[in-house]
Amino acid sequence: MEVGNIVEYIDRERILCAVILEIRNQRLKLLTETNREVSLSAGRLLRLDATRLDPQMGRFRLVDRLREVAEKRNALVAAVTIRDLWEVLHPENEWIDLETLTAFCFPGEANGDHQSAVMRAVFNDRLYFRFHPGRFFPNPPDQVERLFARREAEARRARLIEAGGAWLRQALARPGGGEPAAGEAGEPAEECRRLIRDFFLFGREAAEQETARALLERAGVDPGGDLFPLCVRLGIFAEDENLDLLRLRVPVAFPEEALAAAARVAPARPSAGAGGLAGRVDLTGLELFTIDGQATLDFDDALSLETLPDGLRLGVHIVDVAHFVRREDPLDREARKRGSSIYLPDQRIPMLPPALAEGLCSLRAGEVRPAITTFVEFASDLSVRGFRILPSWVRVKEQRTYFDVNLLADQDPKLLRLRGIARAFREARLAAGAVHIAVPEINVWIGENGEVHVNRLNRESPARMLVAEIMILANWLMARCLAENGLPAVFRAQPEPRERLYAGEEGSLFQQWMQRRLLNRFVLSPVPGKHSGLGLSAYVTATSPIRKYYDLVTQRQIRAVLGLEAPYTAEEIDALLQDLALPMSRVAQVQVARQRYWLLRHLERRVGQKEEAIVLQRRRNGYQVLLTEYMLECDLPDAGGPELFPEDLIQVTLQAVNARKDQIVLAIG
Repeated sequence: MEVGNIVEYIDRERILCAVILEIRNQRLKLLTETNREVSLSAGRLLRLDATRLDPQMGRFRLVDRLREVAEKRNALVAAVTIRDLWEVLHPENEWIDLETLTAFCFPGEANGDHQSAVMRAVFNDRLYFRFHPGRFFPNPPDQVERLFARREAEARRARLIEAGGAWLRQALARPGGGEPAAGEAGEPAEECRRLIRDFFLFGREAAEQETARALLERAGVDPGGDLFPLCVRLGIFAEDENLDLLRLRVPVAFPEEALAAAARVAPARPSAGAGGLAGRVDLTGLELFTIDGQATLDFDDALSLETLPDGLRLGVHIVDVAHFVRREDPLDREARKRGSSIYLPDQRIPMLPPALAEGLCSLRAGEVRPAITTFVEFASDLSVRGFRILPSWVRVKEQRTYFDVNLLADQDPKLLRLRGIARAFREARLAAGAVHIAVPEINVWIGENGEVHVNRLNRESPARMLVAEIMILANWLMARCLAENGLPAVFRAQPEPRERLYAGEEGSLFQQWMQRRLLNRFVLSPVPGKHSGLGLSAYVTATSPIRKYYDLVTQRQIRAVLGLEAPYTAEEIDALLQDLALPMSRVAQVQVARQRYWLLRHLERRVGQKEEAIVLQRRRNGYQVLLTEYMLECDLPDAGGPELFPEDLIQVTLQAVNARKDQIVLAIG
């Protein structure tokens, strides 16, 4: 190594030519082709060229000569086909020196310019060879494939950011906020929408959040701002989009496998003589009726009532969904993934495909269905004398609504007897320590014109009270049956409340609302336990197998008692509880959030109006209140007026409401 030697080194991902001006203790003073003087360790050199330049020729001439050398070498790079080299050499699986590699590319007389060209070619495209000064190692084919895929992805990303940014700028610049018309948007439109959608929904958790950020910034949009209006403007979301469904990845559409399975099952309509229903008791002669809401399509349960010489016989008939949905078949797997049907003001997401939920598994009037029937016999004082559970086939005669039943509740002899049964059972539960909470239920639905409708349902109306108590009765008896037969199930237990605010049914609305907060969480377990809230020794839910997977599991255990199928083991029940914890949590989140969203959308139109509220508790800067018409908890700032106390009934004014931001601002008075 001498002064005047041409050398090459890497600077900012480029190979540069330079000439040595001075050597001092392994430190080199160089003049580069870019007309810069640099100090460099000798260890950083890639190549030392035999070609020498005279330092005395002057700085500008030296730089010109270096540029000529670099241009010549870069021109020779085009003659080097790296992939062809790799195809020949990668089977050797060993390091190859620069001279050998150069000989493959430039047979015959090869000088330093040729060696530099080969070195530059490999450096510029490190897909095929591992680069090291003076030697190279061919990458294995699988690594080449991975590197190539990564390179393609990076190139695609760069193209998308550039083209997508231009598309988005164009969309934002159009009058009225519309997106580019079809044909103007070009290829990136759908990809951009997908990236923006995922980034808005999942933020840092989005798979391509960096690409989305870069795209937005390229278009002059702040990635940290509120992107929802932009998403609406681009047609990504509707104004009232249910974002929780998307964020929580709640399944809505059924996969083809489940739909195909439903189509195979649905045509096999049962009849009293069907071979598949052998062993069932024919109850099609009983007068069964359902009681449900006006919009109900999936009828799980029906009732019958017979007069005995010394009492009454109540029949609770639950459609035998497990007859059609077998364990681990495609329908069962999909139902388990969903956990439950979801009922929203603007959408219904069934647990089973509609062909089953609203068809074959629904207790529709006039159609024969397999069922699990619980017969309960009552003495003349309406105490439970005994019960029997059996497989049956049934046919509903009449489908009644809550409204219909309420109209006839004081006149129809059968309804009067059913109400008596319900009342007697409730009193027995209350005597056993049940906690009675019957706060009004708020029903929200969206009309055909998109208008939000809200009404307050009395859960203590004759029809609702009757149905609620009889279903609790049936569930308790099925829990007893399973416990007595030693079978595990999805039993529900609940410890004693932390405090009791009232006795029996005496609680005011305020007391009942606060009592809910003092209840302990229910516990799901394969073994039975006391349910203090219901005042029962054991409890399961088994009356809604169309809508709830827990109920379907329990129904299968009842079928096992009846000899219709093999039971789940305790370990299998435990595994199911773990599997269903997440989907059931999602169901609850979606239902609560969507109900609140539409309530706030309704209240947006009532800004400036007064509403009645109950003070629940004092907070640091105000109060927590309950809007009684909507059963909606809200914060009320302290305006410096007279002090308020829990249970005070006050008037508040809706000052501002924003459903999308989940905001409601109240003022007293």
